[in-house]
Amino acid sequence: MKTSAFNRWFGRGWLTLSFLFLYVPILALVIFSFNDSPIPNVWRGFTLKWYARLPGDDEMLAGLWLSLKIAFITACGSVVLGTFTAFALVKYRRFFGRTLLAGMASAPLVMPEVVVGLSLLLMLVSVQDVLGLERGLSTIALGHLLLGMAYATVIVQARLQDLNPQLEEAAMDLGARPHQVFWLVTLPMIAQSLISAWLLTFTLSLDDVVLSAFLSGPGSTTMPLVIFSRARLGLDPSVNAVATLIIVIVATGVLIASYWIARAERRRQRELAAVIRG
Repeated sequence: MKTSAFNRWFGRGWLTLSFLFLYVPILALVIFSFNDSPIPNVWRGFTLKWYARLPGDDEMLAGLWLSLKIAFITACGSVVLGTFTAFALVKYRRFFGRTLLAGMASAPLVMPEVVVGLSLLLMLVSVQDVLGLERGLSTIALGHLLLGMAYATVIVQARLQDLNPQLEEAAMDLGARPHQVFWLVTLPMIAQSLISAWLLTFTLSLDDVVLSAFLSGPGSTTMPLVIFSRARLGLDPSVNAVATLIIVIVATGVLIASYWIARAERRRQRELAAVIRG
């Protein structure tokens, strides 16, 4: 009995410490975004002046808008390409180049971003004159897409492997063609994983520094690069204000998506229970 109680309290204590380690720095950042002192870590009173100055910070706003555009393009492209890749790996067990495709799809997950960024930079420099491609939004989105597709493939592949293949077989027995089975049966069942993959790749792209530093060009500085450049000269609370706004936006998106996913899962469970009852 004593051992069971110790294990329970030890688990709760360790979980509490883990959450504190993860979220106390974020909470401190939010609190100090309302600090009246220009010194980030010295509290001098409550103020909203750092938020009021944001509309006049053209560099930060331009970087934020560029980061949001790149993150949106990256998330959408990653979900599409990752879904097709995961579908090929799960549904087609044997085809020429399957092992190579699986390895290339997961390689960005284990490869240092410095190596990925440098290799992409060398490739873009070599084809820049031929394609007339200038470093900027398109090149940064290309690098983020390479990384985001790998994450999306893993998420969607895990969901596809858990699906009951009898549902798709039943649809085909009823006369549905393969593309109809994908759009009408498979896609609705993996919708939750698609949303999760979109949110993850959006967040990864939004805060990426390494790839953006290699692939950005003149006039295409993303928000993380702006913050990183200012950090080397000493941060001011306006950076905390921007970070707080990003936290609010991302947290709101995650809460809305979580609520939608939970409601869809409950509806699916009710429909399944109704089918079982006949």
